[in-house]
Amino acid sequence: MPGEFPTVRPRRLRASARLRSIVRETRLHPASLVLPLFVVPGQGKAEEVLSMPGVRRWSVDRVSEEAGRAFDAGVRSVILFGIPESKDASGTEAWRDQGVVQQALAALRKDLPELTLITDVCLCEYTDHGHCGVLAGEDVQNDPTLALLAREAISHARAGADIVAPSDMMDGRVGAIRRGLDGAGFEATPILSYAVKYASGFYGPFRDAAESAPSFGDRRSYQMDPANGREALRELEQDLAEGADMVMVKPALPNLDVLAAVRASCHVPVAAYQVSGEYSMIKAASERGMIEEERVVDETLTSIHRAGADLILTYFAESAARRAAWA
Repeated sequence: MPGEFPTVRPRRLRASARLRSIVRETRLHPASLVLPLFVVPGQGKAEEVLSMPGVRRWSVDRVSEEAGRAFDAGVRSVILFGIPESKDASGTEAWRDQGVVQQALAALRKDLPELTLITDVCLCEYTDHGHCGVLAGEDVQNDPTLALLAREAISHARAGADIVAPSDMMDGRVGAIRRGLDGAGFEATPILSYAVKYASGFYGPFRDAAESAPSFGDRRSYQMDPANGREALRELEQDLAEGADMVMVKPALPNLDVLAAVRASCHVPVAAYQVSGEYSMIKAASERGMIEEERVVDETLTSIHRAGADLILTYFAESAARRAAWA
């Protein structure tokens, strides 16, 4: 019967590296990778993040060093997270004209004018309580937070951000930021919405790096339940209706099914974040000789791209981009 063994032998196309290369279905270019960068006040700083081997917090005067290395490897985008010198209940450092992210944007724009600059828009790094919005008692207040997020996004755009990326998961924040940007003359600034952001256990190392762990409770009242898939599409639809130009799924690897569903449901660019816990697990297993780091990194990034991500935010961006396999 036609189409059966031994006439059909799928292994024919796996017999050599040359054959495997020409029939490869999924190819990830370095320009599809986005490098997260942590920025701190001061000078001459490159502070190691102990829970994320190889990741550092950079002072403004040195952040271009790290971004430049990634750019030389082919990475064309970074996303900035700021750790301010002081914090308060409302996170006012988030929109200060001379805030740490605003200064980093100016430095990067000067030193690397071809680099695409994305900023995380949230209050958790700037509030003394570590939550993503303002509080009434111990309740995170949705609507009063929206104006502050819009103010932060406008400040980032004014300082030179190419794209703003709200990660707070407040209802209505995309619309509020869009109206704020448009009203301030930044109607051309795109919004990359963390449309599908789960309340995940994979964020622990990031909270060390960004010094943003909540001082009480958790973020389950505003971030999504990891058990929910249909809810992801509802969040996606709402953010698109409010004006999101791009959308993100976070974390990436535990949610490849959701990522594929998001990709099938919309026609805007889709990003996925290979988060700190995913990074640190690979690093820890590699250090113990349990896995081959480069092979596992390439496999995970390929699977995220195959599931539907046009862009991948990953702490492995520079090292992955440097390997010839990605060229």
